[in-house]
Amino acid sequence: MIEILNSAQLERARDTGALVGDILHTLKQRSTVGTNLLDIDQWAKEMITEAGAQSCYVDYAPSFGRGPFGHYICTAVNDGVLHGRPHNYTLADGDLLTLDLAIARGRVAADAAISFLVGKARPAESVAMIETTERALAAGIAAAKPGARIGDLSHAIGTVLSQAGYPINTEFGGHGIGSTMHQDPHVANTGRPGRGYKLRPGLLLALEPWVMADTATLVTDADGWTLRSATGCRTAHSEHTIAITDNGAEILTLPTHLRFG
Repeated sequence: MIEILNSAQLERARDTGALVGDILHTLKQRSTVGTNLLDIDQWAKEMITEAGAQSCYVDYAPSFGRGPFGHYICTAVNDGVLHGRPHNYTLADGDLLTLDLAIARGRVAADAAISFLVGKARPAESVAMIETTERALAAGIAAAKPGARIGDLSHAIGTVLSQAGYPINTEFGGHGIGSTMHQDPHVANTGRPGRGYKLRPGLLLALEPWVMADTATLVTDADGWTLRSATGCRTAHSEHTIAITDNGAEILTLPTHLRFG
């Protein structure tokens, strides 16, 4: 299913997106050395509930997961990259943490992810990998305009990732979003320009470039959810929900202080 939102729905999407951005910003500030992943999940639950929103994850049970996810946020550390299920783990200095959050409010969902280093340690390879996913995300957003094709976005994202030397996995990528979290069209993190669905104003997309340092192969953790790099290498993941408008892409999941200064 591909949804095209009307102006009222788009306004609600802006509201939901800002909430996602603000929660992720707050969680990043709170995630320090000694923080437990289960604390992050609890904080997310409290903020989502207080805002009158609903988690897209708690009851989420797709074919690739083992039963309902049962938590409010995805927390992936170091070699974990996608669908990281919160568990009893205490963050250490230099850990590479990815927080991925999808919530719904006003019957419209928004989805975003950030990767960052915990504490004071700044391994150069990890910094470069995070920055590459952020640049790839920016390239995909810049390519998103009415009349462009999904392949144009995938090509823009993939060019940045491949030029930086990272293998690209195409099993998981970006997606349409609207009244539900995951919709068509699929947005792979590499592709050929001029191919695929033509973008229209009112379309919402979650773009999410992610990489693993030296492999394109994923393995599933014993928890049945967390996807890790097959070699144990570090990973990074950046994501925004955008709306296609007459003037190009509008980023919906920026935190309020970045949207309005």
